[in-house]
This record gives sequence, C-alpha cells and structure tokens, in this order.
Amino acid sequence: MKDPNVLAARRATLLQAAAKVARNVASILDPDTLLEKTVDIICDEFGFYYAGVFLIDAAGEWAVLCAGRGEAGEAMIAEAHKLKVDGHSMIGRATGERRALIALDVGEEPIHFKNPHLPDTRSEMALPLVVGDMLIGALTVQSIEEAAFSEDDITVLQGMADQLAIAIHNARLYQENQLLLARSERRAHLLDAAAEVGKGVTSILDLGELLNRTVDIICDTYGFYYAGVFLLDDMAEWAVLKAGRGEPGGRMIAAGHKLKVNGLSMIGTTISTRKARIALDVGEEPIHFKNPYLPDTRSEMALPLLAGDKVIGAVTVQSVEEAAFSDEDITSLQAMADQLAVAINNAQLLKALEEAHAELVRTKTFEALATATLQAIHWIGNKALPISTTVERLQDDLVNFDPLNIASMQEDLEIIGESARLIIAVKEHLIGPAREHKPRPTMVDDVVRDTALLLQIPEGIVSYKVASDLPLAIVDTDQLSRAFGYLLKNALEATENVVNPAIAVEVAVADGDFVAVRFADNGVGIPEENLDKIWATFYTTKGVGHAGLGLSACLQILNQIGGKISATNRAEGGALFELLVPVFTGKLPESDLPSGKAVLLVDDDDVWSKFVISLLQESGNVVTRSSDVVADFTPFDLVVMDDILKSGNSAQILQHLRNTGSISKVMVVASRMTAERATELAQFGIENMRPKPYTATGLGEILK
Repeated sequence: MKDPNVLAARRATLLQAAAKVARNVASILDPDTLLEKTVDIICDEFGFYYAGVFLIDAAGEWAVLCAGRGEAGEAMIAEAHKLKVDGHSMIGRATGERRALIALDVGEEPIHFKNPHLPDTRSEMALPLVVGDMLIGALTVQSIEEAAFSEDDITVLQGMADQLAIAIHNARLYQENQLLLARSERRAHLLDAAAEVGKGVTSILDLGELLNRTVDIICDTYGFYYAGVFLLDDMAEWAVLKAGRGEPGGRMIAAGHKLKVNGLSMIGTTISTRKARIALDVGEEPIHFKNPYLPDTRSEMALPLLAGDKVIGAVTVQSVEEAAFSDEDITSLQAMADQLAVAINNAQLLKALEEAHAELVRTKTFEALATATLQAIHWIGNKALPISTTVERLQDDLVNFDPLNIASMQEDLEIIGESARLIIAVKEHLIGPAREHKPRPTMVDDVVRDTALLLQIPEGIVSYKVASDLPLAIVDTDQLSRAFGYLLKNALEATENVVNPAIAVEVAVADGDFVAVRFADNGVGIPEENLDKIWATFYTTKGVGHAGLGLSACLQILNQIGGKISATNRAEGGALFELLVPVFTGKLPESDLPSGKAVLLVDDDDVWSKFVISLLQESGNVVTRSSDVVADFTPFDLVVMDDILKSGNSAQILQHLRNTGSISKVMVVASRMTAERATELAQFGIENMRPKPYTATGLGEILK
C-alpha cells in the first residue's frame, strides 16, 4: 500500500500542473495554435512521453488526430491518423463510453492500439473531451513507465481535459464568429461596391459609354483583375463581347470575340441556365473557356444580365487568386449585375426609340416631299408625251426646208427630245412605285439574281452570299426588282474608276421578321454629310446627267411594303445599302398541280429551277431542264421558260421554238413584268407571259 503522504504530494503536483495547463490554454483562441501548444504544455508540465488530441469528425464516426507531440505526432498527422469511435483502441473506447481509461501495461492491454510511431509507450490514459452533452474528442497521455497512472489520477487529469475541452470549444466558437464577421464585412463591402457601381452606371444613357465605363468601375471598385460585358446577338445564339477591361478587352473586341450560348464556357452556360456560375480554379473547371488574352485568370464568376424575364447577356468578373469567390458572393454581385442589366436595357430602349424617331421623321419628310411633287410630275409627264412625237414629225419636215438651217434646227430639236425623255423618266421613277401594288410570296434571292442578269453586269463583278433555308418574303416582285436595279446601277457607277470593281450581294434573315438584302461595293462611298440627303427626290451628287430619283423611289417602294432601307459607309471603303423585306407569314391554299405531263424547263441550274423540278416531279410529271436550244420539242407537253437566262440565249431559243412550230407550247415566266418585254416576246409569237411563281399554289395556278 502506497504512503498516503506520497499520494497527497503527487495529487498536489498534478493539480498544480493541471491548473497551469488550464491557464495557458484558456487564453489561446486560434484552434490550431491551441492544439499544438496544448500537447507541448501537457508533456512539459506533467513530464509525459507523449500527448495527442483527437477531434470527432463531422459524421461522428472517427476520432481524428489533430495535434501530437514531437516528430511522432507530425508523422501521424501526415498519415491522417484516426481511430474508430467506440472501436478497439483506448481512444475509441474512451469516446464511445465517454469515460477515462487507463492502460497500466500496454503490452498486456487487449484494447490498446499498437502504434509503431510510439514504440516506448508502456502506459496510457485516454480522456474524453466533453462540453456539456457534446463529445468533441479525446486526449491521450502516454508514459514510458509501466503503471504510470492510477485511478486517483483520473479525477485530476479529467478536470484538466474538461478545461481543455472548454478551451477548444471556445476557440471553435471564436473562429466561427470571426468567419461570420469576415463574411458580414465582405458582404457589406460587396453591397457597398454594388451600390457604387449602380450609382456610376444608372445615369449613363449612351450604350457604348455605359458598357466601357461599367467594366472600369467594376474592376476599380471590387479590385478585380478583369471584367467584361457580353450581349446576345439578334438570334440569341452567341454572346458577343461588347466591353472588356484594358488592353485584353480591346484586343478581344477587335477580334470579334463571342461565345456560344449553352456552349463550353462560363458565359454560355450562365446565359442558358440564367444562373450565376463560379470557377474556383479555372485550370480544373471543365466548362471554362481557356482564354489566351487572360492568362493570369485563376478564378471567375459569370453573372446573367436579366431585364425582367428576358436575358440580355452576361458579365464576367475574374481574379488572379484561386477561390476568390464564394456562393455567398453571388447574391451581392448579382445585385450589381441586375442594376447593370436595367441600365443596359434602358440604354438599348433609348437607342431604339431614337432610331425609330429618326426613321419616322425621315419617312414623314420624304413622304411630304413625294406628295408635294407627285401631281406636278404627273402633269409634266402628260404634257411631255407629245414632245417626242412632235420632234419626230418636225425632223421629217426639215427635209423641205433650207439646208442651211437644218443643222441648227436639228440641234435644237435634239435638246427638246432629250428634255422630253428626262421628263418622262422623272414621271416613271416617281409615279412607277405608286402604281397598284400586288404583293405575293417571293424568293428574294431569285429576284436579285434576275435583276443583275437583266442589267447585263460584266462577269465577275457581282458575288453572292445567300443564307440557307431563306423564308419567302411578301412583296411586289416588279417593284422589288425596280429597287434592286436602282441600287445595282448606283453601285456600278460608284465603282467606274476602281481597278477591280466588286459588288457583294448578301441575302440573309434579319430579326426573324425580315429578309435582308445587302449591296456592298468598293467604290467611292457617300460623303457623311449627304447620308441623310440621298433619299430626297431630285437630290444627286453625280452631276446634271442624273436626276436623283432612284433612291427616293427605293424608299417609297420599301415603305409601301412595310420594309426598311438604309445606307452606310463601309470601314474598308465603299457604300453598303441594306433593304429589309417583310417575311411572308400567311397560310397558302392547297396547290393544284398537273400530273402525267412531260415538261421542258428552260432555265439555268439555280434555286428556282430546282424548286419547280421538285414540285412537278412530286406530282407525277417528267421534267427535263435545259438552258440551251433543244433539238426536238415534240416529246414535251409544255415548255416553261425563264425570261432571264445566264447560260442560254433567250432570243435564239425562242426563234428555234418558233421555227419548229412549238411556240404554242411555251409559257414565259418573269420575276419582273414589263409592257416593253411583253411586246418583244409577242414578236416571237409568245402570248403567255406570267409572273414567276414562288409557291406550289402559284405554280399550279399558271399551269392550269
């Protein structure tokens, strides 16, 4: 039996050591520092071989070593040393039973965990760390002596462990409070920054200035490496970069940088899902767009720009730090993005309103000019018609006059004749577009090609870019061809002195409601100060030989059909005219096509001939296409001939048809019907000239 005095002295020593440990650890508020110092203080004050602190994991299944004395502790932490709660170890049992355990001789102890890192351990005490009813971990203290602990020691050391548990709990609470405080401060800073951005952008109404200022304000206010604003294109298929911070932003805009909506990019995904996305490490993010212009980006947040229920684009903010953004930041930064979206939407609405107002003013002005001159021009035209016939009669009468006066009189009469022709031309240009309008579904690309062929433009000057699956437009083809002719003639005149004249014609869909036809030339362009004047009647910059009527007629034609026309100068030189022709949205009646016929189609291998061949063959007809003379017309029940041919000679084909007695089988179709052409065709015996059909219904009607 041990001496009571020795036991009392040992107990006093343990109590003093426990009190010292408690004092030392109670003031440490950083959890990591607390645990590291705790094991050293315990070993130093109690003279133990080893001490280690285990904390329970989130699932409550494992006691994980978080601090250990010396090299052995460091090695075990590096190996993620852990012991099962209520498992076959001193720590496991102490945590499972929530009571202290002593192993007086670990070599003989059945539940002791044999630890290769602590080969000199001979006795061990495991103490649960409990705060209230909550188990947070366990403390192990080990000695190189056998029976180094007694049951009497448990009370003192458990009291020290309880103090340690409270200190760990307090440190955790302090850390959580600090994190909450930091989050609150960050959130407040982000909200202040959002308010600053909102204040900076809401007063800017010019869209270009707004976007450029926005990226600078965002980067300066938040301290981001880069910010960029993307807006959706007209078809909502691409997000196009409209503003970017600094030199990288300028280079990307110059390169036409855009990202596919719903594609493999943060911006594309954000727009399609209408939700913010965060990439904490862009090198590991599967959908992050690797951008060579921004090599230092390490984390990114993409925020949708939502104006009501409509997504108009997205904003990207990027940082050189990994994990620079958190889910909590989304709310604050989305508030900034929402204010930006409102500002952008307002700027877009204002721009559209200004454009609509300018268009309305221009249209009304030109309508007033046209109305004011129509009656006068009509009267002049009627009065001018007899002039040309009078000139011809007088020229015949000159034969009976004195020959000395003939030259002078003929010169005067030529001046009168030229004036008469000019007056008649004025009438035709101005009154022509105002004639009865007969809109019908139309292949716009076919009309523009026919018009170019009709003008006999030299080979190689005109090039075409036509979108696939173009919708039909609703328009009077005669009037549309007239407008195309004016623009092509203007382009030819503008490129007269160019070494390699070029006219690029593009036909595409615009905004889903229009077919756009664009004429771009490489000529001299239009003086900027004249861009708004060129639509006025009689306005011309080409000299006295031009009446200045073509563009005013184009404007009137497009206004009649609810379309639009505009002109700009190209950055690379030359002019660009764009016509917007309304898309046909009506419902066509059922077609009534013939069947069992042998049909010869005299036409080029173009989009219209393919359309006709397909329809007739589907109806059970046999169709042969040729753009040249056919030796024998006998096998054919019907010959349909396009009035405008690129590959063949219309006059030769018609003459051959007449010579072979096959002219009665012929129907000529034309995208532009004129009385002059009908008269020419009548000389070959053609009595059947019809508007070129662009629908199955229209084809059926002319073939009845």
